[in-house]
Amino acid sequence: MIVQIYETQHASEARQLEAVGVDHIGVLVGRGRYARELQPPQARGIFQAITRARRVALSLADDLEDVSEVVAQTRPDILHLGTVPEALGPEAVVTLKRRFPDLQLMRTIPVINEQSLLVAQQYDSLVDYLLLDTYQPGDTQVGATGAPHDWDLSRRIARTVHTPVILAGGLGPQNVADAIRTVRPAGVDSKTHTDRDGGPFKDIEKVRAFVRIAKSLQLDRGASP
Repeated sequence: MIVQIYETQHASEARQLEAVGVDHIGVLVGRGRYARELQPPQARGIFQAITRARRVALSLADDLEDVSEVVAQTRPDILHLGTVPEALGPEAVVTLKRRFPDLQLMRTIPVINEQSLLVAQQYDSLVDYLLLDTYQPGDTQVGATGAPHDWDLSRRIARTVHTPVILAGGLGPQNVADAIRTVRPAGVDSKTHTDRDGGPFKDIEKVRAFVRIAKSLQLDRGASP
């Protein structure tokens, strides 16, 4: 079970996340359009401190050149496209793969209704991971709401596509076991519910509990509940 944690703020925190078993360590990178974004040099410094986990750069940009700049300046293992799908579609993914052939790509899919299944299928086998997340209508980004979505719909998506699915959206130690049993994803993601109360930094004990619970549930994704 892949465990992905957002949004680390500094190198020492990244090393702590790595030490408790996090597989994907994510940083939100950009030019300051979103309040939580780190500048590319900050993100690169964090990535340089990581020795085992995969380095994930989350971009909420809706401009392909801005996204390419993030990759060039931070050199992540995985680029995570978090803007709404209509802003950067499958053709943008093809361009990124051509520009950065060694880069893995993750695409956020907003889990809303039946249309979400079709959106996921557009990216199936085109990207390396699909991240299923909660969407707030009107937002230009997907996720970071702190709220779960329809896990039954997420399970249908996970069973339909061949690409590994990472489940996000309001997950923390309190509900990750139920989420995994319902959806049977390849991985789980947490941001809001593993943050410290009142601040942007990670609560390492919450992360430790999240990792322990998630990795204790190695379920057969094709089996019935």
